[in-house]
Amino acid sequence: MEVEKGKGTDVSDVQGEDDLDEEPGEEIESAPPLKVGEERELGSSGIKKKLLNNGIHWETPEFGDEVTVHFVGTLLNGIKFCSTRDNGEPMTFKLGEGKVAKGLDNGITTMKKGERVLFTLPPDFGYGAEGRDGVPPDSIVQFDVELLSWITVVDICKDGGIIKKIMEKGERNERPSDLDEVLVKYQVALANGTIVAKTPEEGYEFYVKDGHLFPALTKAIVTMKRGEKVKLIVQPKYAFGDKGKEATDGFPSIPPNSVLNVELELVSFKPVIDVTGDSKVFKKILKEGEGALVANEGAAVTISYIAWLEDGTVFERKGVDGGQPLEFITDEEQVIPGLDRAAATMKKGEQALLTVSPEYGFGSVVAERDLAVVPPSSNLVYEVEMLDFVKVTTVAL
Repeated sequence: MEVEKGKGTDVSDVQGEDDLDEEPGEEIESAPPLKVGEERELGSSGIKKKLLNNGIHWETPEFGDEVTVHFVGTLLNGIKFCSTRDNGEPMTFKLGEGKVAKGLDNGITTMKKGERVLFTLPPDFGYGAEGRDGVPPDSIVQFDVELLSWITVVDICKDGGIIKKIMEKGERNERPSDLDEVLVKYQVALANGTIVAKTPEEGYEFYVKDGHLFPALTKAIVTMKRGEKVKLIVQPKYAFGDKGKEATDGFPSIPPNSVLNVELELVSFKPVIDVTGDSKVFKKILKEGEGALVANEGAAVTISYIAWLEDGTVFERKGVDGGQPLEFITDEEQVIPGLDRAAATMKKGEQALLTVSPEYGFGSVVAERDLAVVPPSSNLVYEVEMLDFVKVTTVAL
């Protein structure tokens, strides 16, 4: 089936300069939802939308997204001039690139997944004074459209260098930051399908700030939600450039100036917080705590922990293997500053891994602890669980 490729359309095309008081999608959102069988004009464009079947969810596609639709185009007298249903093959195209009649792109941006509508397009937003095969000049046309699905497409760097297609949406709204530790799975292939890199089945873990494999991975990861699966099209400047990559780990080499196709999943990530703001105490959250409250300063906290040196020497245990947990009041200098400051940021039930520089540890002195001696200027590691905390109320006399 031949599909008319009209002029590229965006919202400003539909509006002209003053045609619409608001965008088509805004009209739908600000008015009561259409009922099946009801028809409404989108703004003041003359484009009419009649709801034939309800869709699901609330999301609608945007310009740049890749939609898959069935549609049938007819004149007002019922004569059909194009149809994807004749051969049972839906059409997939990117919204806003003029792959369909002018104005139809805008109508589709008001549709939900599974929704079926009848759009009536005036000549200016159909095929205009020129018409097309089967459509006389200056004709009003109608499109019976069913939105089967769509893929959100994101130009991550706004230069076409990394195009992200979201295949499965992630959970919640949190995205990893540069400090966080991420667990990802990926497969990288050349344009001809040759696989040139792939993670083990369990995935690969790394800190975002440290980077991995090539720049596009980290640039894409910080735009993703936990559990999100995407496909990336990566241009050479965000991959291996004009140098390429030698064969390694049983995978073939990557030729210079190769465009890469990447299947990427953000399995999970562990948030890392710069507790002191000077990169001297980092807290990596291993397990989220309960609710939204944190201990803050002046709370009576109960924690368990294991503490060790960089070489793995354990120098202290509290509240593990049947031992007594540690109880103290934050901001009272009862423990080292790094542990004190970190505990004040923790929720009940939270588990975290702390890395503490000497300035917030035992400083330049020797510290004799329960299980080992801590040498001067030692970096420390604590695996901590916040068992409980109680806000301490002070009464003014």
